[in-house]
Amino acid sequence: MNLAIVGFGQMGQMIKEIAEERGHEVISVIDPSNPQATHKEFSEESMSGVDACICFTQPDAAMGNIQDACRYKRPLVLGTTGWTDHMEEVRQLVKEAGTGMVYSSNFSIGVNIFFKLIEQASQVIDGFEMYDILAHEAHHRKKIDSPSGTAKTMAQILLDNIERKTKVYEDKMDRRIEDDELHFSSVRGGSIPGTHSVYFDSDFDTIELTHTARNRRGFATGAVIAAEWIVKQKGLFTERDMMNQILP
Repeated sequence: MNLAIVGFGQMGQMIKEIAEERGHEVISVIDPSNPQATHKEFSEESMSGVDACICFTQPDAAMGNIQDACRYKRPLVLGTTGWTDHMEEVRQLVKEAGTGMVYSSNFSIGVNIFFKLIEQASQVIDGFEMYDILAHEAHHRKKIDSPSGTAKTMAQILLDNIERKTKVYEDKMDRRIEDDELHFSSVRGGSIPGTHSVYFDSDFDTIELTHTARNRRGFATGAVIAAEWIVKQKGLFTERDMMNQILP
């Protein structure tokens, strides 16, 4: 498969490495500021021969990249947040282009297995009111968003599956938490690639689910697997849609 990588920061460079290890060829690298890129923008030249695009850029570039990928009718893997307020517009763009797009806050295969485990555990815990639910994440000091997209996905899974929790509180808690609130705390510091935990806590015990990333290879591998999958699809999909097909 011939790939275009859009955004050639640390993640883009890792994706290129993983893609080549999996037997794919990166024939186009699009980045307006990185001198290692082959092109500065989408064009007939940069899209020539490309089977799919993998995009990890800043949020303010996301909509433009979606529009460009659809203009050239190329399947897109999008690991960038900040565009979901335009969901219906994007759905229509993808439909009109007759192509496929898969997006996620986190393409790590391990994280998406973790999402599935949280969903299943939440459905069990929903029947046991003696358990309260809380969550926490830690990331490196250079991460610019808090909470992360992964944290937001985790929180939504918990809300969707635990009836007694109806809203998420993400800030410092300097009051008693309400019974229907889920407190999701975040810290930033050091070089932590990403650690996410959910706690189901009662008076007598704690059940803890934790995912700890060691490096970016898991994220990059998941993005390349998503590209391998999306070239056979048409429409707008989440990583969870993909994983529901892949996971038993």
